[in-house]
Amino acid sequence: MDSVDELGATLAAARAGGRWWAGGLLYQVYVWSFADSDGDGLGDLGGLRQRLDYLRTLGVDAIWLSPIMPSPRTDWGYDVADYDVVDPALGGEAAFRGLMADAEAGGLRVLIDLVPNHTSDQHPWFQEALADPSSPRRAWYVFAEPRADGGPPNNWVDATGSSAWTLDPASGQYYLHNFLPTQPDLNWWNPEVRAAFEAILEEWLERGVGGFRIDVAHGLVKDALGRDDPPAPPGTHPWIAWAGKLKRYSANRPEVHEIYRRWHELVAKWEPARVLLGETWVLDPIELARYYGSAEAPELDLCLNVGFMASEPDASSLRRVIETTIAALPVGAIPLWTGSNHDVSRLATRWAHGDRERALALVALILLLPGAALLYAGDELGMRDGSVPPERVRDPMGQHADGGNVSRDPCRTPIRWQPGPGAGFTAPSVEPWLPFGDDPSVEEQLADPTSVLARTKAIIASRRAREDLVVGGIRFLDAPEGVLRFRRGTQTEVYVNLADGDRTVDVDGGRVLVGTRRRGSERVGGTLQLASSEVVVVDLDESSAS
Repeated sequence: MDSVDELGATLAAARAGGRWWAGGLLYQVYVWSFADSDGDGLGDLGGLRQRLDYLRTLGVDAIWLSPIMPSPRTDWGYDVADYDVVDPALGGEAAFRGLMADAEAGGLRVLIDLVPNHTSDQHPWFQEALADPSSPRRAWYVFAEPRADGGPPNNWVDATGSSAWTLDPASGQYYLHNFLPTQPDLNWWNPEVRAAFEAILEEWLERGVGGFRIDVAHGLVKDALGRDDPPAPPGTHPWIAWAGKLKRYSANRPEVHEIYRRWHELVAKWEPARVLLGETWVLDPIELARYYGSAEAPELDLCLNVGFMASEPDASSLRRVIETTIAALPVGAIPLWTGSNHDVSRLATRWAHGDRERALALVALILLLPGAALLYAGDELGMRDGSVPPERVRDPMGQHADGGNVSRDPCRTPIRWQPGPGAGFTAPSVEPWLPFGDDPSVEEQLADPTSVLARTKAIIASRRAREDLVVGGIRFLDAPEGVLRFRRGTQTEVYVNLADGDRTVDVDGGRVLVGTRRRGSERVGGTLQLASSEVVVVDLDESSAS
């Protein structure tokens, strides 16, 4: 985008046109770890349904559910065995219908996680492809002949750092899996695969979902020639260098954009508006922007901003990512800001190093930036990574750490709803599927007006209520080292102190709208003393708003 005013105009027009995610707040529910209603130690849809009032009062607009389709759980739902039904382990169809009805009654939209890059090896499609090499299903997956020496067809590696190819002994061919061998990749060059997923989209839209979070959105199409991935240059961020290689040919192919242009056409027909949120695992903001498409040929509505998550958590680094992201966006695109999810260490640990005040400041920053915000369940609590001993590891990436990967289980530990055995997550006598962390529970924080949760809710309430914070653009202003200072819209100024010590900042006349350490309505003017990790939002006087 060419100017900050253009972003504000985009947000206002999108909001007026029914695109609720412009200025909206999304909340990721990792279902296995949210709430357990049947006492088996695993979260489920019934447990989530019982906690919808918490999400409604928190102030979220939509919830994104981790995969709810049947799965052998070699990757905890990201290995789908049937795209048409709800996993009985999560409560099945009846639980899903009840959840959808209650969510709609409470004004919450529900996004489901769609996994189109690969299936489970137990999916009937793949079982048919293995059983009969002459079956049409064989062409639904990526099978290839070995190299002359009998080895894998090329140098592509999977998420564990091992070869992305596994031999099918019966045929002598290899099949591709960018993740575990139990997750064979689909062949997105095949029009039958594309047609099948268009039907899956339509089916779930008919069932009332508010949209889709698309897993591995950048990775569906692979190089048709199967060329080797190049080595990653020194200094490449480890999040995009898999076993020392850049995924230039095994992902991020230009042909993937054809798919999202078509999906946008399908979804755009539905009212009220539905959203396509892509897991776009790229760092370059220009590359990220391509997944939005253009005003003439739109693609994804929201794109995971991995560059923001991968940033160092200091003021200058974050400002650079924010500005380059917005500058790269095409006209009409809406940025998405988030700091945590089920695949990476929680922001309270990764960015804040366990300092819950710093974690609150970073969550506040996410909530006060223009566009859509996405919180991972527990971010609003200052929740840190849990401690998972080796004998309790459930994450297959942690169990197959050939490429230096570590378990993702610490960022997936269950929510503590209350003190005591079971923590309100499961029955008191039941061992949860992963151990609980030791952060204050939801119940304890709800009872404490100074808690991270209470202060996060206050910021969310201000975000929802104030037009500048919903549809205002952003303009960064001069500030001392370590401080982010920016104007939202015409009359709202934000100060975020990410320095290790106190900072004094210039401030125009106004009153405090909300702050992490100040009461609302406090008058400010001239200068403002900010403690380390303090965030202040100021409602400017009319004479200062220019």
